[in-house]
Formats: sequence, structure tokens, C-alpha cells
Amino acid sequence: MKVSREQVALNRERIVETAAKLFREKGYDGIGVADLMKSAGLTHGGFYGHFASKEDLLAEAAAHALNKSVERWQGYLAAGRDTALEKISDSYLTRQHCDHPEKGCPVTALGADISRLGPKARRSLTEGASAQVDILAQLMPGEDDAERRKQALANYAAMVGAIVLARALDDEAMAVDLLQAVKDALPG
Repeated sequence: MKVSREQVALNRERIVETAAKLFREKGYDGIGVADLMKSAGLTHGGFYGHFASKEDLLAEAAAHALNKSVERWQGYLAAGRDTALEKISDSYLTRQHCDHPEKGCPVTALGADISRLGPKARRSLTEGASAQVDILAQLMPGEDDAERRKQALANYAAMVGAIVLARALDDEAMAVDLLQAVKDALPG
């Protein structure tokens, strides 16, 4: 039975949504194509009709998840420049984010995996991270764009690093202190 173009598009969207969640939760090597497709409610055989490789899917899934994050950050910015950074940090630097990588930032969940993959996956992560940094740069104090971007990069690295480290720590109090310290170090 031939599948309509609309159904093909819906199936692809379902695969990408499922992959975005499962790759962040389990890591690139923690989930195979067969289990991923099963979780999406589709057959393993249909995978290669949509993607050339698992890595291609990761690139699209990471881009999808990062785009959602960028849209959320843009919403904070649109709601008010004076509260946007606080809203970003209040949603990013949390135990909830640490405890649920499947719902969080793909940079924190997949950065190490993607650094070992090819150019397509790395490009997806770079574009998403760059868009996040661009939003942060709009919220940084400074005399010029170069200074604001430098501060945005440093603060972004601190935020990402805080989540990665807090997830790895076995000392809950230290993890909470780390998240709060980075939040407190942000301008404003």
C-alpha cells in the first residue's frame, strides 16, 4: 500500500521527535535504529526511506530540539528584555533539567557524542548553539557587539558546563550549589 506524502511527512516528524528525546536520554550509542523506530511506532525497515544513516537522524533530531529551545528563548526575549535572562537561567539551570536530559538542551546531553561524529551532526549543533549565544548576546551588558558576544559565549559555556557537571556529580548539595553559583554569576 502506497503511503501518502502527508503520511510520509508525519512519519518523518514522529521519527525526529522520538529520536530527539531518545538520543538526549540515552546518548547516541545508547539507542539503536530498531529500538528508535519501534518507539516511534514504525518498522525498522522504513528508517532508510527517511534517513541515510543514524548520524543523519541525529543531526536532524539535534537541530529540531535546539530550534525548540531557541524559540523558547526568543519568546522570553519578546516578553521582555529585562526579564529574559532570568527566565532563561531559571529554566536552564535547574535540577529538572539535570534530571530529565530527554527534555533538555541537546548540547548538554549530546555535545560529547556529536564531537566524535561527522560534519553534518556538528553543523547542526553549531547552528543551534550559535542561535542560543546570539540571544544571550542581546542580553549582555557591554559597550559593543564584540564584548557582548564574548560575555554571551562565556556565560553559555558556564551554563552548559554546569548542567554537564551537575549531572555527573554524586553529591546533590554540590550539584545544587553549582547550578546556583552559575545562575548568580550571570549579569543582571
